Amino acid sequence: MAAEVAIERTITIMWNRYADPLTLEELAEAAIFSKFYYSRVFRDVTGTSPGRFLSAIRLFMAKRHLLETPSSVTEISYRVGYNSLGTFTSRFTRSVGISPAKYRFLAEGGLPQIMPFGMSCPDQRLSSISGLLTIPDGYGPLRVYVGAFNTPIVEGLPQSCDILDGAGPFQLSIPDGEWFVRAAAVPTGDQEPDGGPRIRTPPLIGAAWPVTVAGGHAYTSDVQLRPVGPFDLPILLALPELDGREPALAATAT
Repeated sequence: MAAEVAIERTITIMWNRYADPLTLEELAEAAIFSKFYYSRVFRDVTGTSPGRFLSAIRLFMAKRHLLETPSSVTEISYRVGYNSLGTFTSRFTRSVGISPAKYRFLAEGGLPQIMPFGMSCPDQRLSSISGLLTIPDGYGPLRVYVGAFNTPIVEGLPQSCDILDGAGPFQLSIPDGEWFVRAAAVPTGDQEPDGGPRIRTPPLIGAAWPVTVAGGHAYTSDVQLRPVGPFDLPILLALPELDGREPALAATAT
């Protein structure tokens, strides 16, 4: 418990000082750990490294600046801690799925709905991961995105995606390899107009155990959604209900 408190303290520092050149030594000192022990405990608690977590925070805040300020992409890249516009643009595009300029343009009118898909691999048979997605009681209408990613972080386009309007079975088609099944639930009910594009966070997320698939076989892995906590990385993948002007656009467009 003491270790988790220390890690949460350093995550708060990351959110408050994401534009600063924070070092591993500085974060470890704030946790009152050696940097080697801090790195190990941080990964145990969050599932990723301190540097990867800080990078995710910076890109999430870049999305916010793109939606909520008129600042240029160049200015925003420096504002969130990048010294190179090229590095910022490439990392943003890889993590969010589209470039910063395109993200801002599409969010102004409402991002298009991500489509369920499985990327084809003609040289091998696709395997499948299926399971049951469950949602805790007390939540209104939700759209749930379930995707297979090649890293534990929800960033970039998933290899395969299924979209559910509530709890129920899901299925993903993926090529050979190790895959991380991740889910995020976003509200689709009526919401107050916000007066302009802005970024939101999902109320619920979920994850299955990593699954290694091969040979076109079928695998099973269930996902239980839970409330977002302080040790969860922000969702970087651009989703219509989270990024843009109309939270319920995707729910009403079908």
